[in-house]
Amino acid sequence: METRELIRHIEEDASLPTGSCERFAGYAVIGLPFHSGHVLALRRFPATSLGAGYTSIWHRDPGGKWIFYSTVAPEQSCSRYFGGEVEENVHAPVRIDWSGPDEFRVLVEGSRPLVWEVKLTTTIASRLMNSVAHLLPDSWWQKRFMLRIMALAGRFLLGTGKMNLAGRTPNGQEFIANPQQVWLVKSSRAVVNGADIGPIGPLPMQARLNEFLIPQRGIFATARAFLEKTEDIVVSSRTRQLARRSHSVRI
Repeated sequence: METRELIRHIEEDASLPTGSCERFAGYAVIGLPFHSGHVLALRRFPATSLGAGYTSIWHRDPGGKWIFYSTVAPEQSCSRYFGGEVEENVHAPVRIDWSGPDEFRVLVEGSRPLVWEVKLTTTIASRLMNSVAHLLPDSWWQKRFMLRIMALAGRFLLGTGKMNLAGRTPNGQEFIANPQQVWLVKSSRAVVNGADIGPIGPLPMQARLNEFLIPQRGIFATARAFLEKTEDIVVSSRTRQLARRSHSVRI
């Protein structure tokens, strides 16, 4: 099945995995670094235990400032977990348009426009990883040792740099990420606030949000995510201070 068709099925019939934690199902650009120092990531979760599905774009500029765009309020999206290191939340419509079987464009209009084009590809290594992942029992996706093996496979077979599929977010919640089927980003072009941010490529120092590591090579994945319930977290004073610096901008 072509990638675009698979994503259409996810949009129409995404279902949540079982569990008592906060859960998400959909697809993502786990992360994409640019030689200029910019970083982009995409989260599209049609199914979430928090309520309405949403789309979020993460952008880090060369100075290290993170801005999260989201179609829902920050407390109902990724900033619920990562807001301690996010300096600005932008509440805005986000559109994802597929222009071909393996090509799509992400568009944010308004006072902070963003246009991001992505072309995907597969390799022998990515197809092998997908075949193995398809055979894994569902319970194995929650086991830390298996997640470490998957992360190592991504590092050495796909060139992602160090990966961490389990750990803690900036706001303190434990997370487990399940990239169930992966593609590589073959090429990408992005214009942020009217400026082209240049060619893709690894960074001198790998970007991260606490223990969540941004891949050094662009990875697109169908994915599930599991996060500790927010009410169970004792937020540190440092995290609260950082969170207070974030503010929402409606465009």
